[in-house]
Amino acid sequence: MASFQPGLRRAALQLLRSSTARGQCLRQPKISLFPSKPVGILQLAAPIRSYSAPASSAPTPSPIAKLAENIQNAGAESSKSKRSDNSAKRRFFAEHTSKSVGYWLLGSAASVFGIVVFGGLTRLTESGLSITEWRPVTGSLPPLSQADWESEFDKYRASPEYKLINPHMDLAEFKKIYFMEWTHRLWGRFIGLTFVLPTVYFIARRRVTPRMACHLVGISALIGFQGFIGWWMVKSGLKDDLFAPGSHPRVSQYRLAAHLSTAFVCYSWMLLAGLHVLRHQQALIAPFKVAKAFHAAQLPALKILRGSVMALTALIFTTVLSGALVAGLDAGLIYNEFPKMGVGYKPPTSELFDKFYCRKEDGSDLWWRNALENPSLVQLDHRILAMSTFTAVVSLFAYSRTRGVKGAMHSSVRKGVTGLLHLVSLQLALGISTLIYMVPIPLAAAHQAGALALLTGALLVGHRLRVPKSTLAVVRHHIKTLEARAAKK
Repeated sequence: MASFQPGLRRAALQLLRSSTARGQCLRQPKISLFPSKPVGILQLAAPIRSYSAPASSAPTPSPIAKLAENIQNAGAESSKSKRSDNSAKRRFFAEHTSKSVGYWLLGSAASVFGIVVFGGLTRLTESGLSITEWRPVTGSLPPLSQADWESEFDKYRASPEYKLINPHMDLAEFKKIYFMEWTHRLWGRFIGLTFVLPTVYFIARRRVTPRMACHLVGISALIGFQGFIGWWMVKSGLKDDLFAPGSHPRVSQYRLAAHLSTAFVCYSWMLLAGLHVLRHQQALIAPFKVAKAFHAAQLPALKILRGSVMALTALIFTTVLSGALVAGLDAGLIYNEFPKMGVGYKPPTSELFDKFYCRKEDGSDLWWRNALENPSLVQLDHRILAMSTFTAVVSLFAYSRTRGVKGAMHSSVRKGVTGLLHLVSLQLALGISTLIYMVPIPLAAAHQAGALALLTGALLVGHRLRVPKSTLAVVRHHIKTLEARAAKK
């Protein structure tokens, strides 16, 4: 019996220790994985994490805690992606204008170029006053019956042009000039529709940037305004009180100049906008090539050349306006010789500044009235401006071949300046030929087309010398991206 006592004592001590430990565990707070009240997944994970590891070591996340963190991160990422998607949906305009917009703008500019030349033919054939009404919608169709033709012909018979110039004209001849003016107006409607409708489409489909959208809307408004100016010009030749009694019925030279200059501005706007889009797209594809051209254009040696091209563009535009005054006054039908005008290089001063053109008794409008309404002075002014333009282009070409400028110019700029020299030489030859041969229709139309071609050459050279900030930023960004990718490899 005594031999069993030590074993009994050890068993009693172990039982006492186990009961004491059980009491301490019962006093600890209970942890329930399924509480009666709904709590978040992170609240469940926190107490488990506090009891799952001793305080002396770093806490090891439990599987439930990891699941909670994954759910939280996934929710944050999904909300972030939703916010980015919503911001992308709210962004109405594109980051870069589509290349198709650039090609469409250049095609529209080509169409305007064509209508300018055809408008010159309409004026030269004296067809512009054949339609005596302005009907933007119903006028799209020509007369379809004999009664309709007779009605249009009766309206033309009431115009000053028929009474003073064409009293012998029959219906067959009237149809020829009518279709010239009708085609010119239909072409204008075609340009308007093929520009306004694609403008709405490109903006709605988010193919353009906000800046380009403003350009497209502005050009669309200018096209509509051009149609109004066209009728305003024609209207000036349909009333006797708008020109001197007994004079040749013609449209106002002021309104003709406004109509032609608006067409030139519309063409230039389309051309430059299209070129900007295509160069911007080229910067996305070949940034190093565009960067090289930009670097050459920003050299200090080309600063004078850049300013000279801008001044030359303004001079060409001014010469075009002077040519519109010559056309409106038929000033090309006098002094059909070159370089002299009569016995000298200019008419007599009394003829250049004639008081006949003054409308104020004190003669305060003598200078500007003669400069804008006297055919002799208007032709002399056009000769001076034309020769100044020719001299300016030759001087620009000579300056571009100097040592410092020639080495700094990009090859595209060098070719553009050479093209300007060729265009101005051709334009001078056309102008002199048109004057000497007393304004034949083919030469006069070619001379008007040459003026627009010369302006195009100046705009191209100026475009190549200009460095837009938006395109430059795109070039720098893409070059940095390509360099970063190369560094990772």
